[in-house]
Amino acid sequence: MATVTFDKATRIYPGSEKPAVDQLEIETEDGEFLVLVGPSGCGKSTSLRMLAGLEDVNGGSIRIGNRDVTHLPPKDRDIAMVFQNYALYPHMSVADNMGFALKIAGVNKSEIRKKVEEAAKILDLSDYLDRKPKALSGGQRQRVAMGRAIVREPQVFLMDEPLSNLDAKLRVSTRTQIASLQRRLGITTVYVTHDQVEAMTMGDRVAVLKDGLLQQVDSPRNMYDRPANLFVAGFIGSPAMNLVEVPITDGGVKFGNSVVPVSREALSAAADKGDTTVTVGVRPEHFDVVEHGAGDTKTLSKDAPAGLAVSVNVVEELGADGYVYGSAQVGGEHKDLVVRVGGRAVPDKGSELHVVPRSGEIHVFSTSTGERLSG
Repeated sequence: MATVTFDKATRIYPGSEKPAVDQLEIETEDGEFLVLVGPSGCGKSTSLRMLAGLEDVNGGSIRIGNRDVTHLPPKDRDIAMVFQNYALYPHMSVADNMGFALKIAGVNKSEIRKKVEEAAKILDLSDYLDRKPKALSGGQRQRVAMGRAIVREPQVFLMDEPLSNLDAKLRVSTRTQIASLQRRLGITTVYVTHDQVEAMTMGDRVAVLKDGLLQQVDSPRNMYDRPANLFVAGFIGSPAMNLVEVPITDGGVKFGNSVVPVSREALSAAADKGDTTVTVGVRPEHFDVVEHGAGDTKTLSKDAPAGLAVSVNVVEELGADGYVYGSAQVGGEHKDLVVRVGGRAVPDKGSELHVVPRSGEIHVFSTSTGERLSG
């Protein structure tokens, strides 16, 4: 097993001045499951391909363990890659597909068979070893691709969106299998996905990229609780965090007809930047639906209900919970908001809610720079 280090690794494609990956710095621990996530074109697959040796590195270096592999060919890096499209040989049986790399390496037949059968047992493929790929479902083909990687016993697994061709239900069960398999084998894994739910449920740590730049690398819980900037705040979480620009007032921020207290550190940091407004982030589950004058806030007017008036446009009932998708007037602009409510107390479409964010659960960001201001 081995650590993986990106040390200011940079990739600039020919004919482009802007790096696809710009001075990426990440250290992955031995046996860790690291997920690279971000929108399309953010550089996550390019980063993985640089690590695999499939893309040139134009600046910085990449190390696997203590070895600098920056300019080594893929075959000398001791890695195994699982692709999005499985990349199986259609004319070979499952067993031959799984053992092909060992055959090329000159391993004897009995040893290959032993390793293939061991991997097939782990992946529940023992009954399919004599079948051709065309006789398998998408999920089974993906497990064959995983088995081909496992039999090689590499130092590092690389996975490039391996679940994107599966249907939604199979994707959920397969991601659980991959995560538990990785913990069982203890092999360092770098996994690329555009699906932030996949990233949050599978990774020991998650690295968020945007436009080739690393935005934050942290545990899923820390990233959810303390996003480093507005991009991470809006990207991580499903439904996404509500982000609302609000004016600063004495002791807090003005949120509709209420003043919501925020930390003095956040307010002084905003003042240092010359901001008169901040962007407040509130997760859908951190809104309280309030009656007239209720909640941990000051109401600015005796006649107006506390908080922000939200017009209910759509209600998603999920059984235990419900999500209200509505719109509100904030600072003279229409703003879409998502509020989680109890599954037994969902409002009617077209009705109006008054909501107040819980003061201890709000995130404060600089409107000018997007950086996190709250502790």
